[in-house]
Amino acid sequence: MNDLSGERQAGHAAAGVDRRTFVRRACASAMAAALPSAGGSPARAEQAAPVQSAQPLPHITIGGVSIPRMVVGCNPIGGWSHQIRNMTTAMLDYYNLENTISFLQRCEQAGLDTWLGYWNEKPQKALKALWAQGSKLRVYFAGGLGDDGAINRDMLEYKPIFLYHHGNTTDTLFRLGKQSQVHDYVKKIHDQLHIPVGIGAHNPDCIKYAEEHGWEADFYMGCLYNLTRPKEEIRAKLGGAPLGEPFLDSDRDAMLGVIRQVKKPCLAFKILGAGWHCNDDSQVEEAFQYALTNIKKTDGIIVGMWPKYRDEISQNVALLRKYGSAGSGAA
Repeated sequence: MNDLSGERQAGHAAAGVDRRTFVRRACASAMAAALPSAGGSPARAEQAAPVQSAQPLPHITIGGVSIPRMVVGCNPIGGWSHQIRNMTTAMLDYYNLENTISFLQRCEQAGLDTWLGYWNEKPQKALKALWAQGSKLRVYFAGGLGDDGAINRDMLEYKPIFLYHHGNTTDTLFRLGKQSQVHDYVKKIHDQLHIPVGIGAHNPDCIKYAEEHGWEADFYMGCLYNLTRPKEEIRAKLGGAPLGEPFLDSDRDAMLGVIRQVKKPCLAFKILGAGWHCNDDSQVEEAFQYALTNIKKTDGIIVGMWPKYRDEISQNVALLRKYGSAGSGAA
C-alpha cells in the first residue's frame, strides 16, 4: 500500500511519465512484492512454482510398484503438528480443501506423485477433485482391523497402491502382547484385497520382531523418533519426562539401524523431527543427508510439508536430487 502510493506520487510529479507508463511500473512493483524472497518471505510463498527438471527423481520399488524415493506426508494437512495447539490450528487453517488440492498439484508437478493420505473427508474430496482434473496422483492409507476383525474395504474406491498398519496402533498392540492382530491385518490385506501391505511403527523392536518371525509384510514404515514410548519408561530411563512428545536424539540412530538391518524396503518418516530440525536450511539439509545416507538404497523417506512461509516443495525436491542416490547396500 505504502510503496504503491509513493510510486503514484512520483509518477504524477515526474516529467515525461504518462499514465500507461505509471500503470506498467505499478503492476511490476506489485508482482515483485508478491514473489517470495530468497529468505522465504511469508508473502505468498505457498504459491511458488516447483522446480521443474527433465531428470526424473530417484525411485524405489515396493511390492512391484515404483514410487519416488520421497513420499508426500499428510500430517500437516491433517493438523498433526506434534507441537503446540496453536501450531496445529495454524496448519489446519492453511490446509483448507482448496490449498490441499493446490499443494498436491504442485507436488505432482515437481515429480512427487505418491501421497500418504489419511482416511477422512478432506483427503477424499481432494483426491476426487484432482483426478477429475486429470491428475495421476497415487495414494495409500493407514489402516488396522476394526473391532469386528474386519478391514476397511471403502478405501478400495480410491485405488490405493498399498496399505499399511498404522504405527501408533502397532506400538500399542505390541505393548499389550497383541501383536498377532498386526499380523492378521497383513494376512487379510494380502488374502482379501491382494495389494501390497506394510507395517508402521515408532518402536524399532516391532519391526525387528515382524522381520525375525517372517511376517508377510511387503515393506515397513519406521519413525525416527519413538513418540509412543510411555512416560513411565522415559522417567525410569532419564529420571524425568518431557512435557510434550519424547523427541530423543538417540532414537534416530536406533531406528535407522533396524531399517538397514531388515531386508525388505522401508520408508523412514519424521526425518525432520516434526519441525525440530527446521530452524534453518542447514539443519534441513543435514536431516535429509543423514536419513538418506543411513538407509538402504532400496528404502525411501516420507516428508510432510507446510509451504505457508517457504517453498518447501522445491527445497525438499532439490535435497532429494542431491542425496537421493545415497544409502547403504546394493541399489
